[in-house]
Parts: sequence; C-alpha cells; structure tokens
Amino acid sequence: MKTNKTNLFIYLSISVIFVLLIFVFTKVSFLYEFSSAFEGKTFDLRQKITSKHKIPKDNPIKILALDTKSYEFINDTYGEWPVKREYWADLINEIEKYNPKLIVIDFMFPKKSNKGGSKSDIKFINAVNSNNNLITGMLFDFEKEENRTPKNLPLALQNNVKNGEIIQNNSQINFKNCQPILNEILEKSTNTGSVNFTRESDGIIRYMPVFVYYKGSFYKNMSTLSALKYLGKDTNSFEVKNNFINIDLKHKIPINDTARAIMNWYKEDAFQNISLSDIHKAISKNDKEFLEKNIKDKVIYIGATASLLNDIKSSPISSLIPGVEVHATYFANFINNDFIYHVPLFVDVLIAFILGFIAVIFVNKINNIVKSLLYTLGIFGIYCITAYALMSIFDIWVGIILPFTGVTIFFITSYILKYILKEKDYEQTYYLAVTDVMTQLYNHRYFQEQMTLNTQNYNRYQTEFSLIMTDIDFFKKFNDTYGHQSGDAVLKQVAHVMKSCVRSTDIPCRYGGEEMAVILTNTNKKDAISTANKICETVRNTKVTLATGDIVNVTISVGVATMPEDGLTPKDLIQACDKRLYVAKENGRNQVVSE
Repeated sequence: MKTNKTNLFIYLSISVIFVLLIFVFTKVSFLYEFSSAFEGKTFDLRQKITSKHKIPKDNPIKILALDTKSYEFINDTYGEWPVKREYWADLINEIEKYNPKLIVIDFMFPKKSNKGGSKSDIKFINAVNSNNNLITGMLFDFEKEENRTPKNLPLALQNNVKNGEIIQNNSQINFKNCQPILNEILEKSTNTGSVNFTRESDGIIRYMPVFVYYKGSFYKNMSTLSALKYLGKDTNSFEVKNNFINIDLKHKIPINDTARAIMNWYKEDAFQNISLSDIHKAISKNDKEFLEKNIKDKVIYIGATASLLNDIKSSPISSLIPGVEVHATYFANFINNDFIYHVPLFVDVLIAFILGFIAVIFVNKINNIVKSLLYTLGIFGIYCITAYALMSIFDIWVGIILPFTGVTIFFITSYILKYILKEKDYEQTYYLAVTDVMTQLYNHRYFQEQMTLNTQNYNRYQTEFSLIMTDIDFFKKFNDTYGHQSGDAVLKQVAHVMKSCVRSTDIPCRYGGEEMAVILTNTNKKDAISTANKICETVRNTKVTLATGDIVNVTISVGVATMPEDGLTPKDLIQACDKRLYVAKENGRNQVVSE
C-alpha cells in the first residue's frame, strides 16, 4: 500500500512539473522557437531518408531548365541575359504546338522591358493572353509605400477564403507591396499567382503558402493556381476548416499553425529536367517525336536551374535546389494529396506523457540506473522508428523533440523524487528504530549507543557530560487506581515536559517502565543539577489529565551523575545515577539527588 502511494505521488508530481514546463515552453516565445527549430531538424532528417525512394504517383511534370548550358546557348544566340521578351513569346508558341496540359513560367516580367522595345513586349503579351493554359507569377514583398506605390490588383485574381484569419494573421505572408506582371496581362488573364517562398529561421524551405494576403484580399500561390487548373477546379472560393483547406472530396490541404502547407519532398531526380538548349535544337530540327514525348499532355515548368541566376534554395533534402523544383514539388504534393499533416500540439504532449510514464515505470521497477536508462532509450528509439514510419507511409508528422523532452523530464525527475522518498523512508525507518512509540522519546537501545558515543568523545577530547535519570513517583498506584490507559497518559505527559525542559542537543530517552533519562551533552555537574531541578519542578507544577478525565498532580524522583566525576564508563555512570535515584525515593521522593 505504501509503495502504491509513493508511486502515485511520483506520477502526480512529475505530471504537474511537466504540465508547467509545457505551459512555459508554449508561452515563452524564444523557448518555443528554440524547440521548433530542433523539431524542424528532425523533420529534415526524416524527409532526407524517406525522399530517397519517394516519387509522385501522378507525375505529369517536365521542367524545361535554364541550366548553365542553356544560359550560354541563349547568350550566344540571342544576346546578353536577360533576353528580349519576344524570345519567350517564340518559345511559348512553339511549345503550345505540342499541346501541353499547362505551361508554368517561373520568371518575373514585372515592367516594360528595356530590350526589344514595345514590339517585343507586345509579342510576349499576345503569346501569354492567347494561351489559357499558361501560368505566370508575381512577387509580393514588404517594400515601403514611399519607395513603391502598392498596386491595386484586378478583382478577378482575388479569392474568397472563409475562416482565412489564420492566413491573414501570419506576418510572413501578409504583404505590404507587390511586383505584378505587365498590366496588359493582368487585365486580360486570371492565370497569375504568387511566386513567394517562405524560409524558416535556418534558411530552409519546409512550408509553402497556399495563399498570400495583400491589401485585404487573398491571392493564390502560382502552383496552387496551376494544380487547381490541372484538376479542373478553377475556383476562387475556399474555406479553412479544422486546419484544412478543402478542395473536393479527394483533395484537401492540411495547413499548420502558420497557415502554410508542409511540403513532402521527393527524390532529387523525381522530376525530369530537360535543358532549354535541347528544346531549341529539337525545334530547329523539327524533331516532333522528341517534342511530343516531352511536351504533349505534360505540365511544363520553365525555370532557372543555373546557380549563377541566383534562384537556388535550401530544402530538407538538399542545400542547392532550384526554385522551379520547389514549385514542382508543391504542385505534385497538391495533385497527389501528398502534403505532410502535422499532428496538433496536444497529441505530441500526450505522446510525451505516455513515453514519460513508461520511463517512470522503468525507474520504479528497475533499481539499476544504467538498465532503466537503456530500457528508456530503447522505448524512445522504437518511438523514433514509429515516427519515421508514420511520415514515410502515412505522411503524418509527430513530434520528436517534445516527447524527448517529456521522457527526459520524467526520467530525471522520477529518479530525484525516488531518491528523496528513499531518503525520507530511511529517515522514517531510522526514527522508528530509535524512538519509543509510547513517549516519543529515544528508546533504550539508542540510549546505550549515545552513552557509548559520549564516553568515547570524553576519552578523546575530555568533554564532560552528565546523565539524569527519573522515576515517576507512585506510578503503580496510578495504574491500579485509574487503569493502564491513565498510566500511559501520565508517561506521555511527563515525557513531554521533560523534552520541553532540555536543549535540542540533549538526548531524552525512555530507560524502561516509568523510568526516563536525559543525556546532557557537554554539561558539568552544576548545570546538570540545575536542569534536573527544572524538570522536577516543572513536572510537579504541571496538571496531568488522565484517560478517565481526572486531573492530578505527578511528581518524580531524579538522580544526577557526571563523567568523569562519577565514573569513566557508561555502566559506572548509569549505576551512580540509579543509586541516587533510589536515594531520592527513600528520602521522600519529589527531589533531585546528585551526591
């Protein structure tokens, strides 16, 4: 029963401590950010492992890459970068001949070109506006109003997002300004979306905004727009419900507490990259077989992969990933329902509790700290494998850092509490071993030990000490007249008086029966007699309540002896004290005898 109560105390204490720490972690921003940063690293590790063999089930994407070879080819053929916009017009028109499903251009065309003049811009505008399956991008930013006047965007680009406050309140995607595409395209086409990425504090892209917020309206991410068109869901009305953006019965996007989708990364060569220079060669040679194979019914992403064009990002799987591949990954996540779902915080807390209690059980059941630690690490290792499997198979992200913190707190705290409770148990056991139950004075065994210790102390340092022995006068008469319960009451109250009359360094004991003794440490004969008289007088003047309710007066007889005057051994001192006690009784009781 006592063990069960002890375990319950440990469980409750650790639970309270853990709850308080969780509260502190979630309320103190820098601690939350610190733990979130480490959790992000565990996400990266899991993604790096799972992505090695992960490819999209439905993968219509082809990336026409402006790689280093293409960059050099375009410079040599069309002039210095950036090229005239008629180049892009010609490229779009050639690609469209082979019926792509979508063309997504990951380049910005925010203002009139300085190259090629208005004719080049008009040709590009006509190419974009004449192809309804072509998606372009614009960049939102935080540029001050005095540096650039925020542009009012067409109503056709705006979206109605019910319960979208979570998006609106995220400072990372609530923008103050923008760099839109050419006005002539914005006015006639609804196929323009945001190309904004969001990096975490360590510079890694883990999440992608489904929408951005600008001047009181919501705007689609470029690849959100592309995926919706691919799925035939060209709508501007959405609803955020239970941290999901529902698209249809088959497609929904889980978003985290920062209103962004958690990207699920594929192997590095999941998307086929075709050099733009190879496309140009195929066009010039009229290689229809090559072009149809790589363009027909495909989602064509056109973007820069050459590092010198500064569109290189960091992701969980690579520190050098082109921005166009990030967009392609998001698109594939969308159409395949491959986004990662991060479980709510309370689930991680619950897991931490469960693992923590398992650790406590090991601590309580296993006395060897190394064994209990190994068992706990083993259980946590199994959990980590489970967490990896959940992400790999079910696209579910359960926390590692919070459960690890919970296990650590539970393990360490349970050992501390176990040690404290063991110390208390030891103290309690020792107290019971040396204490007389009836009077709460030290017992006879402890008396003998302390007499020996004080004698040894005298032999070593010549520190004298004294002994007082008392006997309750007419105690047998109390028992015979009032009963043994009243006799017990007398013993308890006399013992209480005795304890109140001596110092904390003195040792009051029950010697046996109605006899009690006090070892007065570092005390000479004169001071011992003074203390003995004080005890005798206080007992005489104290009213004692019996078990029957009667109130009586009690007296004691007292003997006093001091080492070395009255003996050099415990036995000698006890005998001397005992003889004087009986002299006190023979001379009329209720007195102190010291000679």
